[in-house]
Amino acid sequence: MTPSKRPAPKLLITPGEPAGVGPELTLMAAQRFGGAPLIALADPTLLSERAQSLGLKIELRILEDAQAPCIQGQGTLNILPEPLASPCSAGTLDTANASYVVNTLARAADLCMAGQFAAIVTGPVQKSVINEAGVPFSGHTEFFAERSNTPRVVMMLATEGLRVALATTHLPLRDVPNALTQQTLSEVLSILIREMQGKFGIKRPRILVAGLNPHAGEGGHLGMEEIEVISPVLARFAEASAELVGPLPADTLFTPHHLHNADAVLAMYHDQGLPVLKHLGFGKAVNITLGLPFIRTALDLAGKGSADVGSLMEAIHIAHQLAQAS
Repeated sequence: MTPSKRPAPKLLITPGEPAGVGPELTLMAAQRFGGAPLIALADPTLLSERAQSLGLKIELRILEDAQAPCIQGQGTLNILPEPLASPCSAGTLDTANASYVVNTLARAADLCMAGQFAAIVTGPVQKSVINEAGVPFSGHTEFFAERSNTPRVVMMLATEGLRVALATTHLPLRDVPNALTQQTLSEVLSILIREMQGKFGIKRPRILVAGLNPHAGEGGHLGMEEIEVISPVLARFAEASAELVGPLPADTLFTPHHLHNADAVLAMYHDQGLPVLKHLGFGKAVNITLGLPFIRTALDLAGKGSADVGSLMEAIHIAHQLAQAS
């Protein structure tokens, strides 16, 4: 008897801000991707009207519930309905629809935790609109961590040839040193090593760890965090099933000499490592949240909120690959 073929993982897409580019990109991605069923958690009328206005030929199939059979193939988009709170026009932001955006994210997380779907791919949201509506929202990473009761997650961006994870995420720069404790760094490294092994299939990942200060503190003359926080943590991980190199000066870490054979870089704060990655993978960087009880990827916006369908396609492809490996 031949073994049954494993069914293709079902991928959820949250298009994000209804007045933004997310619905358009979702439709365009569904035209091109056929590797697994795509299910948009969105308002069906919104997607239908946007497809018509753009002249996109695509079959929109409304699902009765999360258990309904899905169609797989290029040119087909399954829709799990979530109604808009207010009618929406492209380009016109409305705080009334902040609840709609948050509902799609919460529902997507709940469905994945219930085992209904394999991964979430998120479109861009407008954080200011959500916050102006009275809903505190600092980003998808923090939202999904809270929704899933996950005490620690790790934000990682990836592009061809480089993966950068962050020890701290969306914090004012003045708050970073206080947030960077031995416990925090230990938890981040534990998640990063576990996910590199489990999701990416790298048995012994080689991870470059950046210092916090210029010249990695220069022996304490430019800061003590490398001596008091980073180095002690790396010493405790010396017997772990990973090769940790650092703390390294961030201004020389991102050179071919250091990056050769590196599986990931751990930067200490948001703007230490991500500018390099975004320069290398402009328009093709993918945001991956590590440590969640489900897979979540997202396109990374290039420039001032602009995006093309290639970015979303990369996020879908990586979500598909990670889901197949799980």
